[in-house]
Amino acid sequence: MNDAGSIENYNELRERLAFCVDDEYRDFSMRGIPSERPFIGVRIPKIRELTSLVPKEKIEEFLKVQPVAFEEVIVRGFLICRLPYEKMILYFDSQIKYIDDWAACDTFCSGLGKLVRKRRAEFWELKVEKLLGDKREFAVRVGLVFLKCYYVDFDYLAVIFDAAERLAEREEYYIRMAIAWLLAECFIKFPDETTSYLAVSRLPRWTYNKTISKVCDSLRVEPEIKETLRRMRK
Repeated sequence: MNDAGSIENYNELRERLAFCVDDEYRDFSMRGIPSERPFIGVRIPKIRELTSLVPKEKIEEFLKVQPVAFEEVIVRGFLICRLPYEKMILYFDSQIKYIDDWAACDTFCSGLGKLVRKRRAEFWELKVEKLLGDKREFAVRVGLVFLKCYYVDFDYLAVIFDAAERLAEREEYYIRMAIAWLLAECFIKFPDETTSYLAVSRLPRWTYNKTISKVCDSLRVEPEIKETLRRMRK
């Protein structure tokens, strides 16, 4: 390994990951994250730290390597997040094909905040809108998590409600859960508008009730509002 701390090639990255194994955490991750990939057992903060040691000029070289382990998919997402916006856009779709679990999805989406917030309208048209029409479960989930993280404001409420309606018939668990999570965030910030939408929505019973449950789990909602919502369950 490089004594200076930087990680100069992909084999060294794999060595560093192996050096950071936490067996107990690996077993915990395997129980809670439904990835079909093997788990090394490295905590997300340590993965983020190792990723930061890859020199910027080496990032695209690293992205040419096909990830094997779950942690390598996380690394790849973090590396893409370090690219300038124009480069990130070029590599974005290549990351989506490797995402097969909620953790890889959510860490990738959250890591792109600085790049996406400044160019939301453009990013919506280039990527998010297309993801919501994808046939793959986790591609759709990525789109929904982007909405939840960066688009829950008044200007995008109609877009969000329309997306929920268009996806109402999708039966995959992680799509329905992401819709509930997204709509709960909408309710917390825009209760009147979201209540009006829920009253006429075509959401399946599970997603509708899960939305209410997630709102009721929030510490940002007053107890009397939660009680009213509980009476709205189907």
